[in-house]
Amino acid sequence: MAISHVTDQTFSTETNDGLVLADFWAPWCGPCKMIAPVLEELDADMGDKVKIVKLDVDENQETASKFGVMSIPTLVVFKNGEVVDKVVGFQPKEALEELLNKHA
Repeated sequence: MAISHVTDQTFSTETNDGLVLADFWAPWCGPCKMIAPVLEELDADMGDKVKIVKLDVDENQETASKFGVMSIPTLVVFKNGEVVDKVVGFQPKEALEELLNKHA
């Protein structure tokens, strides 16, 4: 499944079903750029189990604020619309796989 870009308007619809990893990021953020290829690999390996969405915090401040995002990248794990986990900063692929498998 491809990684989707979501907005304040589409966020709740895109995260309300199944296991979803939401990446709160911004184009100017160095660590966000570093984690992008990791998320692509994760999507290739686990795309059948987890949906990955990206939310640009500069353009969608309402959703970032709602989930208390203060630093980016922040990765929030949703299961059927509920927040079940959250990590801040760059994470290696293995750590993200472990994080997601905990909730699969």
